[in-house]
Amino acid sequence: MKKDIKIGFEHFTSRNELTKIEKSLFEKAIQARENAYAPYSNFFVGCAVLLENGEIYSGNNQENAAFPSGLCAERTALFWIGANFPDQKIKKIFIVGGPKEFSEKNPPIPPCGACRQSIIEYETKQNENIELYFSNLNDEMIKVTSIKDLLPFYFDGTFL
Repeated sequence: MKKDIKIGFEHFTSRNELTKIEKSLFEKAIQARENAYAPYSNFFVGCAVLLENGEIYSGNNQENAAFPSGLCAERTALFWIGANFPDQKIKKIFIVGGPKEFSEKNPPIPPCGACRQSIIEYETKQNENIELYFSNLNDEMIKVTSIKDLLPFYFDGTFL
């Protein structure tokens, strides 16, 4: 059976196109990025997450000399939220990433495969989509209404 995959997204080129809360998430993701620990890759990522209660929490990538031992910004934030606010729904996630020495050529950075799968787990758990924004420092950003737009053939508990 063939299934047509359609990716729904919006492309923004200015912070002025964002709502007040989205601008706040963008700023908090930039701040989180500045505190990333990335001495090996020199690739800094910050993430800000809006919960249904209006609270915003952030995370950043944390590297380790034993490379598989590090963790991405998105999973750092999501796992902390899952451990501390297990009953709160996640409404929006904002990701800002790129090389420490950012240039005009850097595109918006989407979440890696492991982070996409982790976000799917939270969408499935809460039975509600999570808006996802990924950006560079030039105010260029992409918005998808669900991580399923980036990972259409996802794995979830129905396969177990």
